[in-house]
Amino acid sequence: MEVLVCNTIFTFNLNFFFIILAEIAEFFFVDTTPFADQYFTDPEDHVYDWRGISRRKDYLSNLLKDVDSALKESTAKWKFVVGHHTMKSAGHHGNTVEIIKQLLPILEANNVDLYINGHDHLLQHISSLDSPIQFLTSGGGSKAWRGDVNFLDPKEVKFFYDGQGFMTMQITHTQLDIAFYDIFGQVLHKWGTSKKHYSAI
Repeated sequence: MEVLVCNTIFTFNLNFFFIILAEIAEFFFVDTTPFADQYFTDPEDHVYDWRGISRRKDYLSNLLKDVDSALKESTAKWKFVVGHHTMKSAGHHGNTVEIIKQLLPILEANNVDLYINGHDHLLQHISSLDSPIQFLTSGGGSKAWRGDVNFLDPKEVKFFYDGQGFMTMQITHTQLDIAFYDIFGQVLHKWGTSKKHYSAI
């Protein structure tokens, strides 16, 4: 299976989140917008229409329960959670503390392999010292924010590119490989990991 990930926002008439099922991997798409406090306390010149959405506290409570339940029920070899907003990032938006505090513990408890996001207009791979999850940003599909760096920790940031590009994934029962490319198709960064394959005898 091969997947192309980019920084595109799709609008779906679905509640909370949705799942893409595949034979060996599951992608869990989570609405991360309600986590960000600034959208409610200091939206600046942005306008958000929250009509039809339950109270934020109730919405997030239900969302977190549903994500936890779906991850617990999953029997997929690989589990990937996709959200628009960064969880950990060295780019313009930096870490989203609200998502780290509320969503990350659920992902870790359910053995999620990757958290994939856009939001920052760059490409990056973060391997946190305090979490087994790999944090990938594929937000280089639009205008790049060159030089807009929030914080670079060389112990955690395995790859950072503040230009345009995209990311691919190749997934098998035992192997996961990601690659980041520039707009000319040149490989900028590769990373892979493996899991044992258990078959019925």
